[in-house]
Amino acid sequence: MISCFMTFADMAGERRISAGDLAAAIEAVASIPDMTEGLLFTPLEQSVDHPYRADGAGPAFALQLRFPDLPTCEAALNRGGILSGLATGRGLSSLAGLDVTHQVMVTRRFPVDVATHPDGTVRPCSYLVHYPGPADDMNAWNLHYIEHHPAIMRTFPDVRQIEIYTRVDWIDRLPSRRVEHMQRNKLVFDSPDALARALSSDVIKRMREDFLRFPPFAGGNKHFPMLTTTVRPGTAHP
Repeated sequence: MISCFMTFADMAGERRISAGDLAAAIEAVASIPDMTEGLLFTPLEQSVDHPYRADGAGPAFALQLRFPDLPTCEAALNRGGILSGLATGRGLSSLAGLDVTHQVMVTRRFPVDVATHPDGTVRPCSYLVHYPGPADDMNAWNLHYIEHHPAIMRTFPDVRQIEIYTRVDWIDRLPSRRVEHMQRNKLVFDSPDALARALSSDVIKRMREDFLRFPPFAGGNKHFPMLTTTVRPGTAHP
């Protein structure tokens, strides 16, 4: 599976997408040809305790769009398409002037004990992480991370989804700025409070211990908790 990420960054951490613009974005994403699922990420309405709050408030808005394969994704990244309009903020006045970036990556999904959210869950909380890189040896980096970190992540209380995204060469004609982070990952929880409980557990100590064994890399990492709206293709209703 292929994921296309698009991020609307606000360096001051003060901007928010308006309710009207979010509704317009949902409608646009739902109509992207051959997309299998769209995820829209918005900042938390209240801050939540987590170990990496110094990383900042996170983006004002972000997208993860799933496609079955790379050619299908690339077809959606053409000039003049729906994604091209989103990349310019067309019709989204509350996001005007923000730094918009995009990246296409391979999606690697890992098992969790219970993947379903409880009844009544409306907007889960995704913990978005990225490593800008580079690593001294990307193969060694990926081998270590994929063979060790997801197994620890799985022990977080009530984690509903674990995904790791690795680099791929892709072509596009989008007006937004390409980035090539060496890796991203995402953990999904039922709510911001569930995320906070998980990250205050002893599991975070095991994560840190494994982090110290990572093969050499530069660029650090960033962690952002975001509310998540899922959009199915062909419908504007999440």
